[in-house]
Amino acid sequence: MNYGHQTQTSNNKHNDEIHHHRYILRNVAHKAMIEHKLLLDFSPEAISQLALIEASSPYPEKSIIDLRQFPWCSIDNDDSMDLDQLTVAQINSNEKNIVKILVAIADVDAFVRKGSPLDNHAKANTTSIYTAAEVFPMFPNKLSTNLTSLNPDQDHQAIVIEMDISLEGKITKTNIYQAMVHNYAKLTYNSVAAWLEDKGPIPESVGKNVHLSANIILQDKIAQLLRENRHKLGALDFETIEAHPIFHENTISSLEIEFKNRAKELIEDFMVAANSVSAKYLKSAGVPSFRRVVRHPKRWDRIISEAAKYKYELPTTPNASSLAAFLNRQKILDPMRFPDLSLTIIKLLGKGEYVVEFPEEKEIGHFGLAVMDYTHSTAPNRRFPDLITQRMLKGILKNEIVAYNSDELIELAQHCTDKEDDANKVERRVAKSAGALILSSKIGKTFSAICTGAAEKGTWVRIINPPVEGRMMYGHEGIDVGDKLQVTLIHTDVEKGFIDFKRA
Repeated sequence: MNYGHQTQTSNNKHNDEIHHHRYILRNVAHKAMIEHKLLLDFSPEAISQLALIEASSPYPEKSIIDLRQFPWCSIDNDDSMDLDQLTVAQINSNEKNIVKILVAIADVDAFVRKGSPLDNHAKANTTSIYTAAEVFPMFPNKLSTNLTSLNPDQDHQAIVIEMDISLEGKITKTNIYQAMVHNYAKLTYNSVAAWLEDKGPIPESVGKNVHLSANIILQDKIAQLLRENRHKLGALDFETIEAHPIFHENTISSLEIEFKNRAKELIEDFMVAANSVSAKYLKSAGVPSFRRVVRHPKRWDRIISEAAKYKYELPTTPNASSLAAFLNRQKILDPMRFPDLSLTIIKLLGKGEYVVEFPEEKEIGHFGLAVMDYTHSTAPNRRFPDLITQRMLKGILKNEIVAYNSDELIELAQHCTDKEDDANKVERRVAKSAGALILSSKIGKTFSAICTGAAEKGTWVRIINPPVEGRMMYGHEGIDVGDKLQVTLIHTDVEKGFIDFKRA
């Protein structure tokens, strides 16, 4: 009888488990990963390599600069454990109108050599993949959240990108070198933003260190100057609605919307600047560079039409400054609907991609950021393109042969673009299943929506509350991106991530 009772209990537990939302979404994530030919697990060879790295971590190079005395800190998401960068500000005693901003990037290449099993896994997926149910890291957690993470209260070897920034927000001088750094505080966007915006107390670890608190305030000031200058050049300022599921005992209870804040902008501004410096550094060295570009939008005519709805006239040819002025105006005039407008413009601008640019070629540039020289270099624990750029930079710093030849870079650019697209599809696939779980009990209800996609393969809308995207099955004729309408939910399929609407 006891055995039978245990079996029954076990079966009940299993039955309960398979109805848990987290369990359902994990299955969806695994199927999507396999469908898009992304690696779920690390190979035995990669695990063996990790054990060797743990047993004999590389010693710091004696020739690199020691900057451990600076009050470095990390600012990242609340749940981030793979810390890729630290930042610090230094007042220039010789030039009163100049502040040095230093960005330290984790030296992942010191632990993971090109062509090794761990590198091959990272090269295959090209990015960490973040879903509501499970994270598929580019590197094992023991590496990316420990050995190569710039964790607090530890010394680290890093690549430092140094920028002299004027009080007009212009970068006047730059340098890149290897250095030893020390993270004095692991901070989060939300707590730092609340403090900077006078909406919350000073973070405890900042309050204990007067040098650190003053430094972050200085960083915030310089970041705002950089942002202001970028906007003058035509950088686009978007505000989209991003939501992630909130679990209560493995069941999704709601979707929580993430908003921009001052701390996120601080890091964003420094990373944009650092990535631009890295691209220019490679160009000045006369080597090809791995660029992140957003080309001039193909659907500019549709963007013109969208602006006309708000009685704003854009020029007939793509112009980032004019578009930025329009967006800034609408953000002030109608902040409640600005996220919907942002989403529409983002969809019409088109996706970013990786390309190889040679020193003698004219730059394609990044239309949305209004910079001509731009790469990805600041997140080597999470993105393979950043590790590629890191290896190229280190090759120049050490006067060695560059890590990748032109043919390799061209092949990798297309591969990284394709796999990033696959990773995004996995993340969206799980997000849709999470949305289907939330909406499964609301069949027949009517929602306010905005069209987010219109093509031969289908028309897509995002409802306002909860912020979930689905397909228009009926009544989609004549609807285009940006149109607002009322839709009725007619069907959901959690396993397939289907959320179907008809026009109300």
